[in-house]
Formats: sequence, C-alpha cells, structure tokens
Amino acid sequence: MLVLGRSQVEALIDLDALIDALAPAMADLSSGSASAPARIAALVPEQEGFLAAMPGYVPSADVLMAKLVSLFPHNAGTPLPTHQAAILVFDSATGAPAALLDGTAITAARTAACSALSARLLAREDATLLAVLGTGVQARSHIRAMCRVRPIREVRIAGRVPAKAADLAAELSSELDVEVRAVPTYVEALDGAHIAAATTHALEPVVRRPWLTPGVHVTSVGYNPDGREIDDATIADALVCVESRQAALAPFPAGSNDLLMPIRHGVITPEDVHAELGELISGHKPGRTSPTQITLYKSVGVAVQDAVAAALVVAAARVESVGAYVTLE
Repeated sequence: MLVLGRSQVEALIDLDALIDALAPAMADLSSGSASAPARIAALVPEQEGFLAAMPGYVPSADVLMAKLVSLFPHNAGTPLPTHQAAILVFDSATGAPAALLDGTAITAARTAACSALSARLLAREDATLLAVLGTGVQARSHIRAMCRVRPIREVRIAGRVPAKAADLAAELSSELDVEVRAVPTYVEALDGAHIAAATTHALEPVVRRPWLTPGVHVTSVGYNPDGREIDDATIADALVCVESRQAALAPFPAGSNDLLMPIRHGVITPEDVHAELGELISGHKPGRTSPTQITLYKSVGVAVQDAVAAALVVAAARVESVGAYVTLE
C-alpha cells in the first residue's frame, strides 16, 4: 500500500488538473452514477469538535475511497489546522486497500478547486476583483484557485484579525502576479467585488445583501454548526447552486445553515435551490442569465471531490516514484 505524507501530497497536487477533473465528477454525482452518502460524525462535545466519515466512488475517475476528517474549531490560532484528515484509497476492482494519504492538504485544495469550478460556470467572464473573507487555509487556497479561472487583477482580504489579513496579503503578493491587499472590514472587501469567497467560521453572516455589487458571484465554504456566512436577503436574491441538494439540505453534520436557516424562516423553499454544479455542467440547468444577476455557490463538501483529488495525487506519485510502500498482511 502506498503511503503519502502531507508535504508529498502538497507537492503532487496539480490545481489546474484538479479543477478540470472535478467537472465530470460533479456531473457523475448529479446523474446518480457516483456514490457519495451523506457524511456521518462522532461528536466530541468537550472540544466542540467532531470526526466525520465520507466514503465515495467516482466511476469517471475509477476511484473508490473513504475520508476521515476532524473539525476542531479551537485549533484556530494554534499550529494545528481546524480541519485534519486522512484518506484511504481502495482498488475499485477488488476492494483492496491501495493507498493511505494525508487528507488535510487534499481537503484544502479540492474545496477551493470546486469553488473555482463554480466561478468558471457562474462568474462573469470579465471578473477581475476578488474579495476573500477569512485568513486561514481556505482563504489562501481560494485566492490561488480563483486566479486560474478568471482574469483577477486585484484581491482584497478581510478577516476578524487585521494582522492576519495583512500577513496573508504580504505572503501572496510575492507569489502572485496580482495586487493583493488587506482591508479593515468585510464591507470594504466586498465593495465592487466581482467574485466574493467566504471562508470563515462565522456565527453571524459576513456576506450581506447591501454590501454586494450587482453581478457578483459568491462562494461560501465556511462551516459553523451554530452560525452561517450568508444572510437571508442574499440567499433570497441569488441564483443558488450547490454540489448536491441532498447533502446541502441534510441535517447536521452534512447540511448548510446558510440554506437551512432561510428555509426555516420561510425566506426560500428547497425548490429555490436552482441547480447542482453537475446539472450546470451537463446542461440540464442554465447558469447565469444576465450580467447583473447575483450567483451563489454554497459548498458543504462531498466525497467525490476528495476521491478525484486523491486519484490525481496517487497517479502522480506512482509516475514520480514518490511515497513509501507498506503491507498490511
């Protein structure tokens, strides 16, 4: 069995290839040919954390795998990430374990890559200004991914701790050929933005309808079981898209308060969720219909994303002879 550590996984991830590979995987999910049951979780109430299990099979990528992922929010501000994961890949013909790899880097990359895919499908072609809300792993990943699908020229970063936003802006300014700067508030970050990426653990919405410019594409990947990132008015006005209706509208730990709360408030109904990404890709549902329309992609994370990312990494590792081999017998 091949074993890959985090630094090896990070070095092997090809973000452009991952964005491309996610499209057929999401189409598989929407058509029903992929298998990705809603995640289940063991709760750790003392730490307000949980450990979730996410198995998945994607026929277009010929990959069968299971991810175990923990969410421990009190790790924020420590050397440990809030999300940590391990992925076990199985031979899809025999069911034999084939690879064990760090899933933390894959979770970061696949989440941002699918947000970038949503921007490729829904954001205006001339989108040049990106607002990023949050300063953690997903903020960094989203900036890198969004710059691959739209001609981004300016990135504004805002977070709860201004110093962290400034540090992230300085780090990415030296890496990317775009202007990256920190701003004091979410309002200032969103002002005039063509794409807005929310990547927080917010209790109260960090994206509010009066702060949005007509035509903006919003992505929301943040998760807090007691809060949400997007306000009711934005959900009501936007063309809402998800990875999977079943996953997004499921109860904890699978679903999204960003959608479940406005449904409970009577602001929208489940039928107002316009499309899954796979339905946009297959042409079964239309995407943006006007330059001024607000579009929204709400992500809860689904196993097919991890499966595709893991398959790409394992294939690259075998080509480059990276990793160690162990036997379980």
